Amino acid sequence: MSTQIAEFNIIGISVRTTNENGQAATDIPQLWAKFIGEGISGKIPGKVGEEIYCIYTHYEKDYTRPYTTILGCKVASIDVIPAGMTGLNIAASTYQQFTAKGNLNQGAVYNEWVKIWNSNIPRAYTADFEIYGGKSQNPEDAEVDIFIALQ
Repeated sequence: MSTQIAEFNIIGISVRTTNENGQAATDIPQLWAKFIGEGISGKIPGKVGEEIYCIYTHYEKDYTRPYTTILGCKVASIDVIPAGMTGLNIAASTYQQFTAKGNLNQGAVYNEWVKIWNSNIPRAYTADFEIYGGKSQNPEDAEVDIFIALQ
């Protein structure tokens, strides 16, 4: 089922990574560790919610090639971006929503991504994202919404 999502802004920390040779499986958990360990959420100006967004964007080609991951929060504006952080405007687009359910520490989100990669969804490869909100607070029994940009 597809859904329209209006444009929004994000500020957070980022890493350029790739799924090749399992690189993202190292880089993205390190990004999360920095985000939590350094209290990045509390340093983001102008937040419009407490949800954490994990954005996948600037794809070189598709999910098999390098892309940028940004871990951050939705903000009113990206006019002021703190040093060491990244700001991005996500354009309005049509998305297909998936929901990862289960134990986050046992790969619930990754397992949902494997289904997405193995599907024939007409992906746009503009910006895909996960939202970690209230239902993801208990990592052993979490729900994380994943939105995939469609062509």
